[in-house]
Amino acid sequence: MLDPNNLCKTTPFFDDNLNKMRSDFLLNPGFMLAQITAANNLFSGIMKYNSDFFTPLMTATSYFNSVEQSRLLADTAKLVSNITGQPEDGKSGFSFFPWALQGGQDTSDSIKADDSIKKEESEKESPFEVCKAYLKLLEFNIELFNRYNSGTMQAIGDVTKKDLEGYFTALQNTLCNKEGDTLEKFFLRQFDRIKGVVDTLPEAIQDIESEYGFHFERKINPLIAETDRFFLYQIMPTTPGVNVDEGAKPLLIIPPFVLGSNILGFLPGENRSYAHSFANQGIPTYIRIMKDIAITPAFQLMTMEEDLLDTRFFCEKIMARNKKKVTLNGYCQGGYSAVCNILSGELDSVVDALITCVAPMDGTRSKGLGEFLEKLPSRFNDLDFGTKTLPNGNKVADGNLMGWVYKIKSIEHEAPMVAFFRDMFMVEGAREKGKPISKTALALNYWLRNERTDIPLAITGMSFAAYNIPVTEDGTLPVTIFGKSLNFKTINEKKIPWLLCYGEQDDLVEKETALAPTDYIDVELTPFPKGHVAIATSWSHPESACALHTRFGKGNYRGPVKFQMDLNDEIEKKSISTPKPLASSKTSEAVKTSEAVKTSEPAKTSEAVKTSEAVKTSEPAKTSEAVKTSEPAKTSEPVKTSAPVKVKSVKAMVQKKIGQK
Repeated sequence: MLDPNNLCKTTPFFDDNLNKMRSDFLLNPGFMLAQITAANNLFSGIMKYNSDFFTPLMTATSYFNSVEQSRLLADTAKLVSNITGQPEDGKSGFSFFPWALQGGQDTSDSIKADDSIKKEESEKESPFEVCKAYLKLLEFNIELFNRYNSGTMQAIGDVTKKDLEGYFTALQNTLCNKEGDTLEKFFLRQFDRIKGVVDTLPEAIQDIESEYGFHFERKINPLIAETDRFFLYQIMPTTPGVNVDEGAKPLLIIPPFVLGSNILGFLPGENRSYAHSFANQGIPTYIRIMKDIAITPAFQLMTMEEDLLDTRFFCEKIMARNKKKVTLNGYCQGGYSAVCNILSGELDSVVDALITCVAPMDGTRSKGLGEFLEKLPSRFNDLDFGTKTLPNGNKVADGNLMGWVYKIKSIEHEAPMVAFFRDMFMVEGAREKGKPISKTALALNYWLRNERTDIPLAITGMSFAAYNIPVTEDGTLPVTIFGKSLNFKTINEKKIPWLLCYGEQDDLVEKETALAPTDYIDVELTPFPKGHVAIATSWSHPESACALHTRFGKGNYRGPVKFQMDLNDEIEKKSISTPKPLASSKTSEAVKTSEAVKTSEPAKTSEAVKTSEAVKTSEPAKTSEAVKTSEPAKTSEPVKTSAPVKVKSVKAMVQKKIGQK
């Protein structure tokens, strides 16, 4: 470290070197230009990171103002009504106050909370309670701001501490004419570091796009079927010499809604793909892909019942191809949806096994997002604050805003300056090792920056309820399908094997949230090291320590691919040990021909799938034209259900629960 008191004594040529430093740096036009360029890069980089963080904040503020203005109008209408005795005009309201009539999009024929809930909400939303809510919101924002500042100052302090000693060493070497790092080298390294995060990193992230994800437009993975809302693709092996065993037990993957599907096809060329880890073992692997919600009204208005019916239709198509029941595999939010679909009983004829990965089964147990939502005043813990209106008038949940909420809950780690310095050191670390930035890091950054999509309100309502209303003591979930209550114990009653995978360091869906079903039923558990997407990114590599097709860890845990392979082996053993039936005998339910795919009961919604092709799959899926089926499950109108999930009722129920806290 530089010692100013002894500097002149130890350096007889101090004055000469100081003058030389002045001429080399302070009066050097080239060096001055480099400093200006570096300062400009630093400013533009920090502004870019700030923009990425604060743009959703501006969007959220716009939604907030719109919602609160509508509530004020409804409140005013109620006040005028009480004074004049005339019924208020609720058309201007947006269903935020209990006395406002329903406005905007309706996702069912009648979506209204019952009178008792309205009465409780009316009492709760008195002017005094509104003032209290705003004061709590102020406290909430102050806490967020303090955490933001704390994280930012900590990041700046870490950078300063790391570089300060190097700076003084370079200064001493320069002034004393010593060997080693000089100020010139030090500053040039800082310039390169800033340029790396501002120029090099964005270019590298954009370049990884061609390697990241499924790229179904390349027609490598054939389209098997489609509905008004989803596509069904088969994932083909990428390992040379591996072919799909069409007689093996098939698997259908349900990706997360918010995080997108491409995270499950992370880097196929690098053998880092969750979906391909199944396909590369010869397993018939299928994945359900959402249609573009921006141009698909049927998906914009989708209910949980329609999600279920489309899943059942796809399973029927798969059974027709592979002659075996399907294993349903949901990742994150897709796992919760898959569990709900199975618990409904509507998949009994087509699904006989379940795999979930990092799925939030009871969000109220979350130490991160759950506690974050609990601290938020109940008045503002409302889906309407994240709802956006599309050009056609339909309303959906804003996907970018949903993703931003996860940043807010960990704001001390996701503040713009923190993210900027984190990326800067990542680029610098790769450069010091003489290697390019790892493709894994680039693909993760591409996913974080680009893979966000809007979500149907009914699906958002499902997640909203899961994070605000706990599972009951007897195992009943806070959502219903077709008016049926859903209970975890149904899994054991149906004797469906369930592999539940979770991340030990997952800070998005914590261990406690994922393991909620174990309080009610026996489930096979497989813990994975690291966080939320590690199963799809790190452990999907066949040579990793926790490879998905192996057993690993102290508990000799089964990976999901191994679980699927073992299920298939069990079926094969049973088929060998079971005598073959006579030609006139009826074959087992799993291998029936023309009757196999016809459900034993017609779909419970007479309007659900009007075309005979939507329910019948007596003919295998056609393979011509990218294996498209003959107009599968498409109807001229969005699928109608007898008892759609009531998003507003769910919201009212949530608000009732929150108000009781």
